[in-house]
Amino acid sequence: MTAPEPTILATSGGHRAGTRTRLLFDALVHHAVDLSGVHGRRPRILYVGTATGDAEHVTARISEAARVAGFDLTPLYLFPMPNVTDVEGTVLDHDVVWVMGGSVANLLAVWRVHGLDSVLRRAWRAGVVLGGVSAGSICWFRGGATDSFGPELRPVTNGLGLLPYGNGVHYDTDAGRRPLIHRLVADGTLPSAHCTDDGVGLVYRGTELVEAVTEVPGKGAYLVTREGGRAVEERVEPRRLPTPAF
Repeated sequence: MTAPEPTILATSGGHRAGTRTRLLFDALVHHAVDLSGVHGRRPRILYVGTATGDAEHVTARISEAARVAGFDLTPLYLFPMPNVTDVEGTVLDHDVVWVMGGSVANLLAVWRVHGLDSVLRRAWRAGVVLGGVSAGSICWFRGGATDSFGPELRPVTNGLGLLPYGNGVHYDTDAGRRPLIHRLVADGTLPSAHCTDDGVGLVYRGTELVEAVTEVPGKGAYLVTREGGRAVEERVEPRRLPTPAF
């Protein structure tokens, strides 16, 4: 089962603290599964934690969240080497690829060394839903604002480019991101940028933005375009997703 056309869910959310577990999958991860169209069996999620250096404690929390949600989860490690022989076959055998946040600069470099960038492009075209949070959002775009290089935010402009826009994440909680995105769009470093408050996701069919969705009330999405050498921002009201029941 795959999505009917190339689909990406780019987010600044998807996780929340649990009561009996450290982490739960919130509505955005469940929506990624819904977008895949899987039914009649347990959804298969491929978890990619490259941006955290494949940190085992993070993978353990994500695996527990998947168990509680009723998903079958497979981690794809690239450190110290790929943990599967057939990387492409493994990716294509899943309904959703979920990419964790962390260092988007390191993620992009390591993916390219192992050819995972090309594999993910083929998976996207084949209908595997691509999704993720923070670095796992920026990676699908041409670039965005990142703290990969240090505490001071800097541009990253070598994203995979499946989506021909810039991307701003944590738009309402990291004060430096909005002004940097505005500057990068205004000076042409990035094309028009699509941005999300924490808890918000953007759904793309092919390269077209079709909907903004949220797991947190009151949050927004934003389109930042260049007009006359300056950045102009438009708010997009997201649709509220139902809270998963556990």
